[in-house]
Amino acid sequence: MKVGLLFGSFNPVHLGHLAVVRYWLNETDLNQVWLVVSPQNPHKPVEELAPPQERLRMVELATQGDPWVRPSAVEFQLPRPSYTIQTLGHLRQAYPHYAFVLLLGSDAAASLPTWKEGDRLLREWPLWVYPRKGADAEQLPPSPHLRFFPEAPRIDLSATQIRQYLRQGRSIRYWVPSAVEAYIYARGLYGTRPLT
Repeated sequence: MKVGLLFGSFNPVHLGHLAVVRYWLNETDLNQVWLVVSPQNPHKPVEELAPPQERLRMVELATQGDPWVRPSAVEFQLPRPSYTIQTLGHLRQAYPHYAFVLLLGSDAAASLPTWKEGDRLLREWPLWVYPRKGADAEQLPPSPHLRFFPEAPRIDLSATQIRQYLRQGRSIRYWVPSAVEAYIYARGLYGTRPLT
């Protein structure tokens, strides 16, 4: 089985994430895409993150009923902060018959040199890169494992923008799945008032 791995904080998961996942499934030979929720990304401030279990639950709600997309909590079982290279090694041992592909936005790919063992990631793992606004990953060192998909949908939507809108009391309808929106309000996440 060939599985694409989209790592992220998913703070919150939104339709931009899901659109690119659907692209990979429709246009490539991937059998599944796993959304790997990172409980503690070493490159992001912890205080901006909703609790890990809340973010995982939102990913579960967003992917519910889709047999080709699977939420993954693998990093919840590993030491924190989460490092992609360690998670990939763990997955390779746990699923020896699976072929994994790391799916990255061009913003994340451009920062690979700053990642723990980023050079090893480039050498050993298939990396498929999709475009993100304002980010150019084409300057990465050449690698036979690196593949660019400029035709992948570029949806200029960010979790940062969604959180900002929520703090301002503005609507995020059509930016996140309706089940995720309802969950955010029900749980009082990102400065919203919990529903009673």
